[in-house]
This record gives sequence, C-alpha cells and structure tokens, in this order.
Amino acid sequence: MIAATRMRAWLAATRPRTLPAAIVPVMVGLALAARHGPLRATVAAVTLVAAILIQIGTNLANDYYDFTAGADTAARVGPRRITQAGLAAPYTVRGAAFGVLGVAALAGVYLIAAGGWPIALIGIAALLAAVAYTAGPWPLAYHGLGDVFVFAFFGPVAVSGTVLLQIGHVDRPTVVASIPIACLATAILVVNNLRDIPTDTRAGKRTLAVRLGARATRIEHATLVAFAFVALPALAADAGELVLIALAALPLALGEIRALWGRSGSALNVSLAGTARLHLVFGILLALGILA
Repeated sequence: MIAATRMRAWLAATRPRTLPAAIVPVMVGLALAARHGPLRATVAAVTLVAAILIQIGTNLANDYYDFTAGADTAARVGPRRITQAGLAAPYTVRGAAFGVLGVAALAGVYLIAAGGWPIALIGIAALLAAVAYTAGPWPLAYHGLGDVFVFAFFGPVAVSGTVLLQIGHVDRPTVVASIPIACLATAILVVNNLRDIPTDTRAGKRTLAVRLGARATRIEHATLVAFAFVALPALAADAGELVLIALAALPLALGEIRALWGRSGSALNVSLAGTARLHLVFGILLALGILA
C-alpha cells in the first residue's frame, strides 16, 4: 500500500497533464517534415522521448526549487506538489530531476549524431533552461520571463528542431506553424500564473502575471488564444487550406476565454486543464490538416 501511494505521488509529480505541451510541438513538426518524404522513425521516436523527459525533468526541478524558494506553501491552491506535501525529501526530488534530465541528455547525444551541431545548441539550451526556469542566481520564472521561455521552447525551438532533425533545414511553413503552438502553450502557463498570483506575490516570485495583475493577465490569455487562430490563414498560404481544419477548435477556445473571466482561486485549475485540452485538440487538428 505504501509503495503504491509513493508511486502515485511520483506519477503526480511528473504532472502528466502538462506532457501534451511537450508532445504537440513534436507532433506538428513531424507532420511538417512528412510533407517532404518518409520520416526517420527512430529519430522521431527519440525526439519525442527527449521532449517528454525534459518536460518531466523541468516539472520535478520546479517542484524542488519552488519549495525551497518558498513559492510552494500550504496556501497554494494548485495541484499538490510532492516536495511541499512532504511526500518526498527535497534532495530526493532534486536528484530525480537531474536524473531525468541526464537521461534526456543521453537521448540528445543520439540526436546530435543525427542532426549535427545545431541540435547540440538546441539541446544544451533546453537543458539549461529547464533548470534556470526556477533555479540559479536569476531564475527566469521569478523575473517575469517564464512566458518568453515557454513561447520560445514550446513553439519555434521544438517545432523547428523536430523538422531540422528530419529534413536538415527549416522552411517558412515550419516557422509559421510554430507560432500558434507557442501561443497556446504559453496560454497554459498564463492560467497557472494567474491562479498563483497571491502565493507568488508573497514569495517574491515576480511572474509576468504578478507584474501585470489579474485583469491584464486574463487579457494576455485571450490574446494568445485568439492569435493562435488568427495565424492560421498565414499558414494556409504556405501549407494548404486544409490546415484551417484547426478552426474547429474555435468554440472550445471561446469557451475557455469566457470561462477564465468568471473563475478565481482553485476554480482556475479547471481553466488550466481546459486550456491544456485546447492546446492538444488544436495541435492534433493542425497536424492532420498539414498531413492531408
């Protein structure tokens, strides 16, 4: 029973609901690459595994560093964190984070062999950012740069890196397709930070949401979601009109924007899950439209 409880706790610590944020950019990148010919299946699989491992490693690192910085306390209304809840010793969570990132680095060695020095630069930057997001002398999330980090690494970097590994170069459709994916991934973070404004403020964690305030943060969320759909016609000009199938996710998007304005506190966890679901649905539809 104790072992099962611990296993569930560690599974929760990986934050499974956040993993589609790492999967969707790779999925869209593979769809774009498939337009140029057969995929390199092993490279594709390792790319996906590396992306998921980096996401899990980042989540575990956040769990540890947010706790030690005082951002995760009993007053937090978000999902339970394994360190804050006392379900694992802080040093154990830290070791797990670096262990997972170490395995991701090993996967990266294979990808570097497959894609060359540009992939080395992307991989090193991603691993450093995974830790620097909440750790180090100048943690990105604590200085309002979390949104920029997520936009870059869960959009242009992930999509372009996936395509680069498959076809050896990045074209205009790749860059354009990465923007709506980046917007929706960032929108997930925006909801998370909106929910945490009270506790982050007390802990001195100066996220963009803390700096902007609740109303402007809700506007940021709506703007990001809206721009994901506004970008579709530009992509259609390069990748074909069938990418407009992603517009089918618009009712879901409008529902999430509207609901966010009426929620606060723990109710924002529903919006967090809803925005993550929107990101996944939009990504699947976009990938299908690219492949069609």
